[in-house]
Amino acid sequence: MRRDRRLQVALLFLYASLTGRVSSHQESSEWSCESSSSEIRVEAAFLPGIITLDGHADDWSDVEGSEYPLLPALDPDDDKEYSGGKMTVKALHDGKDVFLLLQVNGDYVYSKGENKRCPSVALMFQIGEDATYHNMGGCTEGMDSCTNKTCKGHEVDIMHFSIGSAIPGRLYGGNPIDNSQGNGGDRFGHLVDLYAWTPHCRYLDGTGPSGNDTSGQNNWKGAWWHSSFSVHSGFTVDDSPYGSNGEKGTYFFEFSRPLRTMDRLQQDAQFTVGGSTKMSAAFWYPVGGNPWHGSSHFSINCDWVSMDISSGKSHVGKNTSSASSWDAESAFSLLFSVISLCLSIYVIYRIYGSKSAQYKPMEIALG
Repeated sequence: MRRDRRLQVALLFLYASLTGRVSSHQESSEWSCESSSSEIRVEAAFLPGIITLDGHADDWSDVEGSEYPLLPALDPDDDKEYSGGKMTVKALHDGKDVFLLLQVNGDYVYSKGENKRCPSVALMFQIGEDATYHNMGGCTEGMDSCTNKTCKGHEVDIMHFSIGSAIPGRLYGGNPIDNSQGNGGDRFGHLVDLYAWTPHCRYLDGTGPSGNDTSGQNNWKGAWWHSSFSVHSGFTVDDSPYGSNGEKGTYFFEFSRPLRTMDRLQQDAQFTVGGSTKMSAAFWYPVGGNPWHGSSHFSINCDWVSMDISSGKSHVGKNTSSASSWDAESAFSLLFSVISLCLSIYVIYRIYGSKSAQYKPMEIALG
């Protein structure tokens, strides 16, 4: 009798935990999005050689960004906006790699080894033409039936960075150990490369319901920083928690990835110079010191945002306002050069040409 009682309790506990896990991705009401997505864009300008991937945002100062209010991803209600402020998204490319900076205000919180008690960010990109922002790809298949065949066309590419084991300013993401095993994991800093068809069907690149494939890779690299840090020469793991909890400031998350990858499994979004891709960005924060859970994130929009990969140099930041004056200065410089050349020719002509014109042979009397 006692054994039956224990079994009932164990089953009840298991059911409650499973129900909690599933309900964490259930929306509280009917999904509604009133976004004008066509007007919301991120421009990735062509600006080679200006970014060092270290989490510091100083080298982004002249790059224009786009500001977005952060609303709960499952209930994008203005009344529930993230209280810390908006997220700024900046992007650029150098013809080989694309770089992104996510910047968001937030009091410093860090708990070593506990990802859900630290801020976290993610990027999501459309791969399949039928992949929707809502429901992370939007495939209608369940956990037991989602495969690359039943959900074909609903693939999304995801980069997720949880900083609980990541040292500020250090580089994480793709590394030789995890890449040699053919998956998108990151055992050092949890900056992982995933793909999904739905929130319940998410896998590291190179893994999946049909088995693993040794060609999977983590193509992302990234670093993070907080503006309250007083040390800029670099941290080690022994310096944790790196700063004082509760210090006001701004989080910076900096990432890069090749425009094109060696993916052959439809698990990476591919970027094209001169083209655009659909993307989104998410932010998790332990509000009130409470650990976050998977679906408790804020997002920059309730639908896809277009990221345009510029095909040529763009005037950004403070240089944008001076573009017209730069053109005027260039025209003036050209005019000045032409006038100088003409004056030089005239002077040479006066010096040498006039002498030759006035020359008269001397008459010499011989007797």
